[in-house]
Amino acid sequence: MTNKRTRRFGVFPSANEDAQAAKRHVDTPQCQSASYRLAFQDQDFLLREELRPVRLQLELLKPELTLQEQQIESTIVIYGSARTMDAETAAVRLEKVLEGLKKSPDDVLLRSELVKARTAVANSRYYEEARKLGRLISENMDTCKHVVITGGGFGIMGAANRGAHDVGAKSIGMNIVLPFEQEPNPYITPELSFQFH
Repeated sequence: MTNKRTRRFGVFPSANEDAQAAKRHVDTPQCQSASYRLAFQDQDFLLREELRPVRLQLELLKPELTLQEQQIESTIVIYGSARTMDAETAAVRLEKVLEGLKKSPDDVLLRSELVKARTAVANSRYYEEARKLGRLISENMDTCKHVVITGGGFGIMGAANRGAHDVGAKSIGMNIVLPFEQEPNPYITPELSFQFH
């Protein structure tokens, strides 16, 4: 048993202590009932529609506590298109379309893709600018203590995280659950990669 004087929150056991104690219950129908589960360990209960406000509060609190633990006090938010490509990727895409048009010059679909590929090459400068901005913010962390935070996706947001990553700095990504583009970009600091409902 934990000494009452050494407990962090006074005489009451912590949630972790109670969770461990709850595992030691007697195997009876009453103890097996869902109603007997501790509320914070009952996933079916937590996912009820009536608990949406509680889940929202948890989604706000989790990153806040994590940022406090990481001693992050100030962030700069960078959002933008998830479809903007870096210059190299855009150039490869354009080259593939041009090769296809050499073989099939009258292909209407390829002509449409050519317009998109040329636009991607032109817009790749924004990717490079976002990467540069992420790097500049992160290089000056010693004096201004700002950390880059993005929506966690690819494109402009990935570029900003990549700029921070280039100089070995922390950066944050905050994804939402979507039926597509689910994966966070690889430049986010792993322990600062969040997902929201």
